[in-house]
Amino acid sequence: MGFGGMSMVQLGVLLVIVILLFGSKKLRTLGSDLGSAIKGFKSSVSDDPSDKEQDVQRYQNLTSKEERHNEQ
Repeated sequence: MGFGGMSMVQLGVLLVIVILLFGSKKLRTLGSDLGSAIKGFKSSVSDDPSDKEQDVQRYQNLTSKEERHNEQ
């Protein structure tokens, strides 16, 4: 028995159909996007104050650059 009551043959056929529909490049991109989203979520949930301070500093730097650009 495979995963979720499906046999290995059924999983293989399903994998082939998904690859044919989306293409391997699209699946790779989707996988990396999903991985980065999970990584970002985990880092935002963590209670590490130094990360939050760095994010605030980055935001302040970006807004000050935008304000300087708008003044010109």
